[in-house]
Amino acid sequence: MTTHPRIALIGECMIELQHRADGSLQQSFGGDTLNTAVYLRRELGPIGSVDYVTALGDDSFSDAMCQQWTDEGLGLGLVQRLPGRLPGLYCIQTDANGERKFLYWRNEAAVRDCFTTPAAEPILAALPAYDVVYFSGITLAVLGEVGRERLLQALVDARRRGATVVFDNNYRPRLWGSVEAARAAYRTVLAEVDIALLTEDDERALFGYADSEQVFAAYPAIEEVVLKRGADACLIRCARERFAVPALKVEKVVDTTAAGDSFSAAYLAGRLNGDSPEEAALAGHRLASRVIQVPGALIPRD
Repeated sequence: MTTHPRIALIGECMIELQHRADGSLQQSFGGDTLNTAVYLRRELGPIGSVDYVTALGDDSFSDAMCQQWTDEGLGLGLVQRLPGRLPGLYCIQTDANGERKFLYWRNEAAVRDCFTTPAAEPILAALPAYDVVYFSGITLAVLGEVGRERLLQALVDARRRGATVVFDNNYRPRLWGSVEAARAAYRTVLAEVDIALLTEDDERALFGYADSEQVFAAYPAIEEVVLKRGADACLIRCARERFAVPALKVEKVVDTTAAGDSFSAAYLAGRLNGDSPEEAALAGHRLASRVIQVPGALIPRD
């Protein structure tokens, strides 16, 4: 890997509304790959470049997103702005026991046409020149069938040129027409993945794997598999070696949003900086433990 890697993360960022106890709404932005992009940029420091790939509208919310990403040091050269379109939106409601419920408005989101517009041609052509291409299961869902096919070809071309393809499984059943459609899409792209960052619960929900051994057995051709298991130790298989790296204990969990996204960011940053899988996983646990003690997906930079 080059000492100044060019990294592209592909996905969706939405308008987030946090429903408060007094009935008011706190507005921010959120999305799995966007969270990872921000934390990755922070963790890498001055090394390399981190670009976000998505489609937004030409509205004020999209303007504010772009400004926030610029402030975080993300590259916006591959962000499309589609006239008359809007980003997706979701609302978080929390009950008296602290359990969260998510309500989504995203069917008409601009990102669904991210790879189907004429403006997507130079973006798709640019992706294979990156050193690292990162996407998630949510990316697969929101792109739709045509978008997924075009992404797959870009991944094939990127690997042919020597890029590392990284995938976070992030399975969300409500985004798919059927579990069969999701399985087919995942299996197709997993054949082109070098580093798989998998959440065990998602693997169980999507494929029915009973335990970590079944998950590892399902992906014999993937060089590096990281199995995230919440508060339990993460499990890693890399270059035929196996590692278990305990999570860090946290006295009070405030908000688990972006725990997995931040772990993935710090893990990938560590690996890009030459850390061993164990060192990178420890960095992932450290960042995730800080993130879950603060409300919201993105903790303050300081």
